[in-house]
Amino acid sequence: MQSTDLGNKESGKIWHRKPTPATRDGIIVNIIHSTSDYLPKVLRFLNVAFDSSGDCLLAGDHQGNIYVFDLYANRFNLVQRTAQACTALAFSLRRTSEFLVALADYSIKCFDTVTKELVSWMRGHESSVFSISVHASGRYAITTSSDTAQLWDLDTFQRKRKLNVRQSVGIQKVFFLPLSNTILSCFKDNSIFAWECDTLFCKYQLPAPPESSSILYRVFAVTRDGRILAAGGKSNHLHLWCLETKQLFRIIQMPTKVRAIRHLEFLPDSFDAGSNQVLGVLSQDGIMRFISIQTCKLLFEIGSLDEGICSSVISPHGRYIACVMENGSLNIYSVQTLTQEVNKPPPPLVKVIEDLPKNKPGSSDLKMRITSGRVQQPAKVKAGKIQMRIVKQDMPGNIANKENELPDGLNKKRLQMLLKGYGEYPTKYRMFIWRSLLQLPENHTTFSSLLDKGVHVAFLSLQETYPIRSRKLLRVLQRTLSALAHWSAIFSETPYLPLLAFPFVKLFQNNQLVCFEVVATLLINWCQHWFEYFPNPPINILSMLENVLAFHDKELLQHFTKHDITSQVYAWPLLETVFSEVLTREEWLKLFDNVFSSHPSFLLMTVISYNTCSRTPLLNCNLKDDFEYFFHHRNNLDINVVIREAYHLMDTTPADIHPENMLDAFVPLTKGQYPVFNQYPKFIVDYQTQERERIRNDELDYLRERQTVEDMKAEVDQQRAEDEAWYQKQELLRKAEETRREILFREEEKMLEQRQRLAAVKRELKRKEMHLQDAARRRFLKQQQDQREMELRRLDDEIERKVYMRDQEIATTARDLEMRSLELESQRRLYEKKLALNQEAATKEMREEADAYRRKVDLEEHMFHKLLDTDQAQSLKTQKLIEDSLADAEQACVDTNWRIQALHRQRCDDLQRQDCYQELARLLRNNRRKEKEVLDTVRQAEAAKWEEAEDEEFRLRSEKRAGALADASRRWFLEQELTEALERAENPHCEVSFNRRKRDWDTTEQELLEKVRNLRQRLTAQARSRHQSPQLMVS
Repeated sequence: MQSTDLGNKESGKIWHRKPTPATRDGIIVNIIHSTSDYLPKVLRFLNVAFDSSGDCLLAGDHQGNIYVFDLYANRFNLVQRTAQACTALAFSLRRTSEFLVALADYSIKCFDTVTKELVSWMRGHESSVFSISVHASGRYAITTSSDTAQLWDLDTFQRKRKLNVRQSVGIQKVFFLPLSNTILSCFKDNSIFAWECDTLFCKYQLPAPPESSSILYRVFAVTRDGRILAAGGKSNHLHLWCLETKQLFRIIQMPTKVRAIRHLEFLPDSFDAGSNQVLGVLSQDGIMRFISIQTCKLLFEIGSLDEGICSSVISPHGRYIACVMENGSLNIYSVQTLTQEVNKPPPPLVKVIEDLPKNKPGSSDLKMRITSGRVQQPAKVKAGKIQMRIVKQDMPGNIANKENELPDGLNKKRLQMLLKGYGEYPTKYRMFIWRSLLQLPENHTTFSSLLDKGVHVAFLSLQETYPIRSRKLLRVLQRTLSALAHWSAIFSETPYLPLLAFPFVKLFQNNQLVCFEVVATLLINWCQHWFEYFPNPPINILSMLENVLAFHDKELLQHFTKHDITSQVYAWPLLETVFSEVLTREEWLKLFDNVFSSHPSFLLMTVISYNTCSRTPLLNCNLKDDFEYFFHHRNNLDINVVIREAYHLMDTTPADIHPENMLDAFVPLTKGQYPVFNQYPKFIVDYQTQERERIRNDELDYLRERQTVEDMKAEVDQQRAEDEAWYQKQELLRKAEETRREILFREEEKMLEQRQRLAAVKRELKRKEMHLQDAARRRFLKQQQDQREMELRRLDDEIERKVYMRDQEIATTARDLEMRSLELESQRRLYEKKLALNQEAATKEMREEADAYRRKVDLEEHMFHKLLDTDQAQSLKTQKLIEDSLADAEQACVDTNWRIQALHRQRCDDLQRQDCYQELARLLRNNRRKEKEVLDTVRQAEAAKWEEAEDEEFRLRSEKRAGALADASRRWFLEQELTEALERAENPHCEVSFNRRKRDWDTTEQELLEKVRNLRQRLTAQARSRHQSPQLMVS
């Protein structure tokens, strides 16, 4: 079993290695939450809830920390801190990231697990919510408390309906039936009703169970298909109801060790179509047993006596069981692991006595008895936990100790020694020790008869005198006081009885019988002689206290006497409230541990001890209000010192004034019937009772008469008010009508005047409009006339200007044409001559290049055919690769030659164009000079032309040498390839890397082209330098 401590982490992994639950217990992981403060403590988990998928679990502890455990993703996250304990959880809403939590302040909040934000805050309950049921659609939710149930719309978070019941009935549980639109309400009087969710129409009511097997239902469970209802309570019987026939069809009797059932839940199964057959039963011993309601066999059980279960929840798909343990931790069980033992044939656990037909069930015929034939997973018993009692015969020396023997094997002397050693009893066993010390008889029948008499008339208005926020606490206090009043009439007239009984009611609010008997025992033993001077305070008791105080602290008593402070101020407030006003809860419990363990006079000595321990602040008080405030509020006083001083006073007080000699010893309540309490002046109480009854009757008569008079007066006043209102309304209507008539008359006069003014304004506007239109027309005609005149003048000026410009252009054009004709003629002749020369030279050059290229191609084809003939012995694949390589090489040679020729032609054209441009420039300059200079220039140009021709011839030779180098390289390449082909033909296993040869050839070709490019650049630079020197000489 793995254990995970959440600590102060807000997120993390649930388990750190793959869980392997044991078949013995089936626990996947045990989760605890402890703090890492200076004093570490464990935070107890209170409630758990699964979401609709069944893989996510929501858990909240008593400090308001809410965690989400994702069992599929192995992650946990802290989603909210509410700072107060949660009383119920719900995680199956329509919006899967939202959940509902009921808090200790009676409110319900909706949070989002993703954003961790508050979605809504719902209020309306006046007591703690212990159940939240969500509709199958996730749209509605029912929250249940002890006094009301409320239906909420989760889309708007508004309350739709509210179910209120009488306090005497009380609500047990209200929930939705699974996969249906029906609400089931279960009350504390065993009545069960079914309601329609939309209309809240009562569909049916289940009949009362047979009297022979009647139990008070406390827990319920319904199958997934909503057909079977299981109910249980403080008994070892289980009732199974068929909701279709609305009849009780089976009663199951659990073993005798099961005395009460705390929780019921059906185990879902994917293959039973919702008709769940396995029922989990959590009993008072903390063990949850899973039984089959059909085969009546025990399938498995979880929990033990040492590690008991407080509450449990089963996931919707039935894979996990989450249990809150008694030590505050959270256990997650694997159902698959627990059910591995189901396939083994177990001994019968449940024996079916007889199944009755469903039409006429009877309690005697429906019972199933669980036998003790099978014991599965016996509980572990720690060493030292087994107690043995040896019964001995009464010896003479033991008779004296009988008075110290208490019920349940306790001894009063030993308890007193334990109390002196630790100062208080253990919190876990305090109530048990008190019940043993007081020897409570637990007379259920007598107490029930007192409760059946109802609320006493003296305490009907208890809420007005003592406003208590908790309605449950008020109800228990009212019932306890009423039972005391029905037991003895004096208690209905005692004004301080609520103050005396309230701390015990608050302590025993869940067990009213014990609360009543504790208060009754306190009144009989520790309140002796209190009612002898009724209705006055117990003067005799107060006198005893004053005598004891005078003996032990005379100075303090003189101080009280000096300021007119009597024992009714410094002693009676402590007695009538049994110290509940001046002590905290822990201090009060510690005090009454000693009070119940000592003689009844110890309570009186505690009053003196409280005064003597507080003598310093009391001696500083001078006003009566200060004394009264001191004895009605908590003070800074150590209760342990007060208790030790009380024991000291018990030992040192003289016998003549000691209260122990004036009070009787402890006498417990009698069993069967409570003793008669008549230690009070009966005639005064009877007289007060009669007078109070007479006054009450007179008050009722007076109230009835006053109510009648007030009703008549109210009717008269109402009639008078109605008449006065009618007259006032009529007067207002008349005045309003006159006012409206005057307003209409004035409005009509104003309207006539406005119409006349409007007609005059319209006439004036019409006249102005006509004048404006006439002026605008005249202005427009004048503007049109001026514009036409300006247009005519502009056209005349434009015509004159264009005529002058045309004459100038004609003269200039004629001169330019004459000059241009002379220039064109001269240029035409010069160009014709040069064109003829250039064309002849170019034709000759192209013819030589064509012949050389033809010879080169013939030579390459001859060598290529020779290479093809040599490689015939090779395979088809090798021949194809060689052909591709040779074709690429040939194409590369052709491309290179073409590029060289194109570059050569471009260079030639560029030089020729440059020479032409320069020559044209010189000709243009020479045309402006004399004819002699023209002839000299022509001769110089001729000489320069001859030099340029030599340079061009030299450059042509350079190009040819470069081409020869390229031809030699290509010829060497072909010869090399031919040689390698011959060698490969001789040795067929030799491998040839065509790609490497191609790369070598490309590298060689690039080097040759680079050399040719550099050579051509040098030749061009030399030619330019030669061409520039004659030109400078001519200029």
